[in-house]
Amino acid sequence: MFVTHLGEIIALATALCWTITSLSFESAGKKIGTMSLNFIRLIIGFILISLYCYFTRGLILPIDASLHNWTWLGLSGLVGFVIGDLFLFQAFIELGARISMLVMASVPPITALMGYIFLDEKLTSLNFIGMFITIVGISIVVFQKSSKKIELVHPLRGLCFAFIGALGQSFGMILSKIGMDNMNAFAASQIRIIFALLGFSMLFFFLKKWKAVFKGVKNISAMKALTVGAIFGPFIGVSLSLMALNYTSAGNVSTITSIVPVLIIPFSVIIFKERVSLKEIAGSIITIFGVCTLFL
Repeated sequence: MFVTHLGEIIALATALCWTITSLSFESAGKKIGTMSLNFIRLIIGFILISLYCYFTRGLILPIDASLHNWTWLGLSGLVGFVIGDLFLFQAFIELGARISMLVMASVPPITALMGYIFLDEKLTSLNFIGMFITIVGISIVVFQKSSKKIELVHPLRGLCFAFIGALGQSFGMILSKIGMDNMNAFAASQIRIIFALLGFSMLFFFLKKWKAVFKGVKNISAMKALTVGAIFGPFIGVSLSLMALNYTSAGNVSTITSIVPVLIIPFSVIIFKERVSLKEIAGSIITIFGVCTLFL
């Protein structure tokens, strides 16, 4: 059973990693900003993955990867890490990790559509029902009825950031699926991170943000939270998600990792002392049900 569903088990472990890293990055991002957070956590993740690859593969860099691997995984790193995560982490600051990750539950429907377009994966009527249920669940949390009007409960700016982050994650996953070609998951992560670091370096150069990075490194409290997030994010989490893609479909991986909005609720209550309403819990559960229905 475990061998048959190995991809799903790995994806579940990935979801737990995303929960831990989301809370860690929310804490660190509020102290040093999202751009510095992204760059520093990628450096930490790259060092950890490179050391792991050296001791397990005998290669500190993925020099055995093909041009196909470098091209598509490089694009995946730029789209998923630079664009997707930059907006997602800003959403953490604007909305908090819990609501941001709920909006990120839109990743599976988006990924399914992209898989249909680019990977020739099929979509059924039940898939579309799942998409609809997912949207309803998210809407229950982000909208409320007031004076006969439908209003947003949370800032539009933060919700837009989270949705752009979802788009980045979806396209990044599709590009990774195309580019991996059964290569080592940790080596694939290295390629994605290398291109992401290049992308952020260019941004820092044009926006003159290098001072913010050096200042962020000196913030001990932020660095502690950031290091925890980097270990469970770019190192373990991302690599596990890519490993899961080798054993199951992109849709299944997206479905299982989308349970983060539910996993994160008790952590948010205990760590950040957030008040979670029954409406938010119900919306989160409906969202996850919709995502599961999407891939039945």
